[in-house]
Amino acid sequence: MLVRNYKFRLYPNSDQEKKLQNNLNACRWVYNRFVEMAERGFVTRNDMNYFLTELKQQEPWLYNYHSKMLQMISTQIDGAQKALMRLHENGHKAGKIRFARYDEYRTFTYNQSGYKLEQSGGKDVLHLSKIGFVEIRKHREPIGEIKQIIVTRSKSGKWHACITCENTICHIPKINFSKVVGIDVGITNFTYDSDGHQTPNPLNLKKMLKPLARVQRKVARRQIGSQNRKKAVRWYQIIHERIKNRRKDFQHQLSTIYAKNNNVVFVEKLEKGNMVKNHKLARNIMDSGWSAFCDMLNYKCMLVEVSAKNTTIDCSRCGNVVPKSLAVRIHSCDKYGLVLDRDYNASRNILQKGLRIFGISLPQELRKVTPVEIENQSMKQEEATGLVQ
Repeated sequence: MLVRNYKFRLYPNSDQEKKLQNNLNACRWVYNRFVEMAERGFVTRNDMNYFLTELKQQEPWLYNYHSKMLQMISTQIDGAQKALMRLHENGHKAGKIRFARYDEYRTFTYNQSGYKLEQSGGKDVLHLSKIGFVEIRKHREPIGEIKQIIVTRSKSGKWHACITCENTICHIPKINFSKVVGIDVGITNFTYDSDGHQTPNPLNLKKMLKPLARVQRKVARRQIGSQNRKKAVRWYQIIHERIKNRRKDFQHQLSTIYAKNNNVVFVEKLEKGNMVKNHKLARNIMDSGWSAFCDMLNYKCMLVEVSAKNTTIDCSRCGNVVPKSLAVRIHSCDKYGLVLDRDYNASRNILQKGLRIFGISLPQELRKVTPVEIENQSMKQEEATGLVQ
């Protein structure tokens, strides 16, 4: 069973936008009532659904909203309660479920019913129960059976629909090592691969620091609760959304290039939590978004993480240890005279480590392995370990 999500932009008119916002307000009100119940102790999903039936009798205006949408709130609360319980059992410090304030609750879910994708007047429309037909921009056709639709309102006021589809036909591809690459991620160069290609890091947040500082001053100078402050806050949210969109667009384009040109991609497993403790580099590390980039690679191709230990200091030709500080950007081995960029050396080490996981040995000079050698080695690996499906 393959589950895939598709995210499309919605373009509601003024009346539909009011209905969508009313849906959010109703869900937020029910959510807070459920949180009030959960403060007394663990509440099961069935108990919340029974309480929802009583709420509808006490508050008849709730009948104006799709019933399944309101029931999904109990699923959300139930999942949050169980997650907190697991944190407590594992010894972590966890708080409690908090009430949702206005403009903090921005999603509602239509599960199993209450939705339909159609075409009307040459345009794609999404029919939502109790709301009507909303124009949707489908940049691709969803594959599989639609199971649920999550409608989201961004902080800047844009509406999106996340469509979840299930596809029973799932072909698991064989592992093919004819095209492999090792990638070293960094701050100056976002990626430096074992083929010698380097991609500069755009650092989108760093480029927008001046506009952000300017709008933050405007927010600080406005009176709390005034309309001018709300306008300034909205502009602040729009700038952050632009930064996020530029970062995602860059990562999608780069990950697609690697996925099309390679069958297997090896990356080093980084401890980002420890890396951001360096306050001089923390902002640029978080701005780079390495985890999101690896997640994109993971569903676009086969991604294998290898240990990051000694990938920078080991020589990719002879394995000699060449200690160097972060300021030294050139790897220079005294044993055999290899001189190259430290990130390039690290990417070659990552490739060698990744191939060793599958029992494939690569000479130190990283010569190109022929498809026949790769096929024979992969067949041996299949017989020995059964890794190839």
